[in-house]
Amino acid sequence: MVMTSPNSAAEAVARVAQSAQTTVDNGVHKLEFRAMSTQCQIKLHGVSASVARDFQRDAVEWVGQFEARYSRFIPDSLIGKINAAAGEHWVETDSETDRLLNLCQELFFFTRGSFDPTALPLMKLWNWKANPPVIPTDDAIQAARQLVGWNKIQRRPGGIFLPQAGMSLDLGGIGKEYAVDCVMNMAIARGIPNVLIDFGQDVRVLGHAPEKKFWWIGLDDATAPGKCWAGVAVTDHAVATSGDYLRNFVFNGRRYGHIIDPRTGYPALNDCRAVSVIAPSCTIAGLLSTSICILGAKEGLQLIELHPGAAAAVTTETTKLYSRKFHEYVPV
Repeated sequence: MVMTSPNSAAEAVARVAQSAQTTVDNGVHKLEFRAMSTQCQIKLHGVSASVARDFQRDAVEWVGQFEARYSRFIPDSLIGKINAAAGEHWVETDSETDRLLNLCQELFFFTRGSFDPTALPLMKLWNWKANPPVIPTDDAIQAARQLVGWNKIQRRPGGIFLPQAGMSLDLGGIGKEYAVDCVMNMAIARGIPNVLIDFGQDVRVLGHAPEKKFWWIGLDDATAPGKCWAGVAVTDHAVATSGDYLRNFVFNGRRYGHIIDPRTGYPALNDCRAVSVIAPSCTIAGLLSTSICILGAKEGLQLIELHPGAAAAVTTETTKLYSRKFHEYVPV
């Protein structure tokens, strides 16, 4: 079923809550719901039914509120208000939003500009659903680039201002992953020992699956989407996969993927088709997987080696490349 974007924050919260379904199978409490334009699921075990029920209720409520606050598709969300005020006035922010924006700043520099939450004007130029495909003109791309650049925004504690009309924020690059980490922190705070959180295949786990020593996470095959080319055994880690193998088109002999390089305004053009990253947090795993798709396999794997606890597998047109630690997560 195609879910339309809600028009208001209240509709977003209600829609997420209404989509929630829970089941119990052999002691595993499973929650499924739809949020942030994707299917979400949470599995947990090793707790009482009442603890599981309270956590599931609070997780759904938190995710609904998160989407209502930070979705760019909702006009009265905080992000909607910030974007509408571009070039006009400052917008007040709370301490949680300030922390999220501080994280954006750190990640912008860490990824050498391949992650930029102000890249929305460029993203809007590219339509992968058009048939036949339409390539934006160089002039249109250069004009949009004038509205892009994290360093252009103005911030102070409790406030943000986008100085040019037409500038806009989009937290889609880390939103789902950040939400996974926040919900996991809720589980940890409640002493829940074994949890799997999967928001649109951005996954973080704690503890282990029933009767196992770890959680087993399959890695999607870029050459045969929907099938796994490998599985990784993880506990207390996150796994995220990015790639352009599902959304791309060929025009005049050139392949265009859906991952935009905010530094150029064009889809990333390199040898990466898919990247899977294992990291201590889902935010970092998701960010690194997308950044490698933009930077390319060689520079991307160098970036992985700079981050303690991270490992990656890169699928190119002709082979697979791995970081030094990746095979530690692949059972023999």
